[in-house]
Amino acid sequence: MPFLSGSLGFERFRVDGLQAEPFGQDQIEAMERLTIGKFQTSATENVHVGFLAGSHLFDHDFALEKNVINEALHCCVRIDTNQIPSAIRRAWLQMELAALTKDNTSGRPTKSQRQEAKEAVEQRCEVEAATGKYRKMQQFPVLWDIRQSVLYFGGSGDTVSGHCADLFQRAFDVELSRTTAGSVARQWAEQTNQAHKLADLVPAAFLPHQPQSVPAWANVDSPHPDFLGNEFVLWLWWTLENQSDTLGLPDDSEVTVMLNRTLTLECPRGESGKETIAAEAPVRLPEAMQAIRSGKLPRKSGMSLVRHGQQFDLVLQAETFAISGGKIHVDDDEADADRLDNRIEAIRCMNETVDLLFQTFCSRRISGAWPKDLDRIRQWLVTDEAARKKPAA
Repeated sequence: MPFLSGSLGFERFRVDGLQAEPFGQDQIEAMERLTIGKFQTSATENVHVGFLAGSHLFDHDFALEKNVINEALHCCVRIDTNQIPSAIRRAWLQMELAALTKDNTSGRPTKSQRQEAKEAVEQRCEVEAATGKYRKMQQFPVLWDIRQSVLYFGGSGDTVSGHCADLFQRAFDVELSRTTAGSVARQWAEQTNQAHKLADLVPAAFLPHQPQSVPAWANVDSPHPDFLGNEFVLWLWWTLENQSDTLGLPDDSEVTVMLNRTLTLECPRGESGKETIAAEAPVRLPEAMQAIRSGKLPRKSGMSLVRHGQQFDLVLQAETFAISGGKIHVDDDEADADRLDNRIEAIRCMNETVDLLFQTFCSRRISGAWPKDLDRIRQWLVTDEAARKKPAA
């Protein structure tokens, strides 16, 4: 079952409004009421969304002992689309027009013939859709952690995650809000009574000759400072290169960090493009340094985190805090129940570790120490640039 084995990839949502605690039969019955494929639905609808019990594409067998593990609800959301591809629709239209205009001296269809052809195509689409031959089924794993009030959604993209959020809100009468770097920062600031400091932040200018500006990829509708995610990865890069690979966290634990595997950088002004570097240690390659010296910011980075003796490997998307390629290490020789409980705990710990590391940056970012850090980062970039250009003696 997804989330319970293999690598991890997910977006996160914060869940508010659940009254029942812990999970019980009420949640099982709510999923059963909205199980996809269990009841016949209209074939003319383009999208159907519902729950699956998680084992496979047609699994309708929900049960507490199966779907509730270590205070977390595990299931799948299936999204069925039943839409005729546009290329086929266009082909059918051309065929209808050719048949209707074969006797026209001008060779061109009249207005009434165009309308007749469109109506014929719509009727054919309804008939073909009813056969189910164009139905596409996709399932996405979901893990709802009641302890952290977090929903892990094993998919990406606004459309599919929107369908998932809508389904959960209808089924359980809860409110879901997408987790991003900015929302993590805002939640932390509110909990530590520093929201006023966070509200005053603007994007940092890491290069003296480049003005401060909101990144071109920023979501203008978001109320959260998601640009902090990009700054976080760059700050982490600088910290690992110049200070230490072990950082203290707000809960008094420590995490050892290594940036590895992949690195994606992009010009925040939308001028010099985007590049992705794949290597064992991409931040050590000259093209990576050249990219940040030209003003590019990290948008995605692979990293390994070691905390409490446990290692997590993942790729973090800087603004959305979406995780892909996540790997956690659980003893496969343990009894199945213990292994699953430990895996859920490991997912919690990975999520917590990423957030605590980011909070460490946020605390630094709003403090009086930030101007000195910013000057050091600028000097790091400029000094290395000068050293690189300096001719050999």
